[in-house]
Amino acid sequence: MRIWVDLTNSPHVLVMAPLIETMRAQGHEVDVTARDFAQTIELCERLDVAHTPIGRHRGAHVADKAAGLLSRSLALARFARGRRFDLAVGHGSNDVTVAARVLGVPSATAFDYEWATVQHTVNCRLARAVVVPDAIPPERLYRYGARGKLRRYPGLKEEYYLSAFEPDPAVLGELGLTREQPIVVARTPPEVSLYHRFENDLFRDVLARVRGEAQTVVLPRTAPQREELARMGGFVVPERAIDAQSLVALADLVISAGGTMNREAVALGTPVFTTFEGRLGAVDERLLADGRLKRLSHASEVHVARRPERSVPRVRRDPAVLVAMLLSARPVSGSAPGSAEGAI
Repeated sequence: MRIWVDLTNSPHVLVMAPLIETMRAQGHEVDVTARDFAQTIELCERLDVAHTPIGRHRGAHVADKAAGLLSRSLALARFARGRRFDLAVGHGSNDVTVAARVLGVPSATAFDYEWATVQHTVNCRLARAVVVPDAIPPERLYRYGARGKLRRYPGLKEEYYLSAFEPDPAVLGELGLTREQPIVVARTPPEVSLYHRFENDLFRDVLARVRGEAQTVVLPRTAPQREELARMGGFVVPERAIDAQSLVALADLVISAGGTMNREAVALGTPVFTTFEGRLGAVDERLLADGRLKRLSHASEVHVARRPERSVPRVRRDPAVLVAMLLSARPVSGSAPGSAEGAI
């Protein structure tokens, strides 16, 4: 099968790279396109994901996003025309599902946060398979057009794509960090996301609290965030994409306003606070209920100290499970795509 994978944001590279390897190991031919946004291109290069750069992020406003969706979808369609793809795959990429529909190519989408309404309304209606964690109640997704398309997997997506991962301590030397002092890793809010449209004062207060109390590495998402951090001073701010997964695994504490890094910390056994101020998704609701994730309400709750060695064993799941769910969007010749609402 010839498969087209589109990457639009930094976390998608981390998620899809092991799945792409699995697809190729199964004998599939895979072509990758990537959007120039955040560290997407840098991570492709760092992880040796061969790709064709197409398009860029157009801005945070709804009109900008609409223009970006139209222009990049058309560019993707031009790229794919004549390549005879059997399936298009994205992790939350509207662009690839629109382009695939224009070309008559079956598509599959995946995500693990259910309240990105605009994104899911497009993807769930156009895709043939919608791959999500089983923590999300199916009825939350039906309004997007996902009924009859759901492929639901147990656990966290991070437990699949990090299944073979072991941390590399070289990242500490790369950033000038030592093991003698506590290490805090902070990820800035996704301020350009439609579902997170406001300044996060709590995150700013947290940075003020940990500055000087620990070796604090802050991973910005955008150039303006990087510039603001430079003005504040007192933090390690990487100039390029780094081995963030190893950094998270070796850190004493992670504080993130996003989602993927929080769940990577959970999967790798690192204590983690979320400062996310949007509507919580079902995955985080379950992690909070289980005590695997803590919600930060005030900066005073942060206590910087060296953490004990990991006491909870890691959960490792086979990425081939996710690959099979994504590939199910390509129906067997002569049959229609079926429902897999309860598939695991």
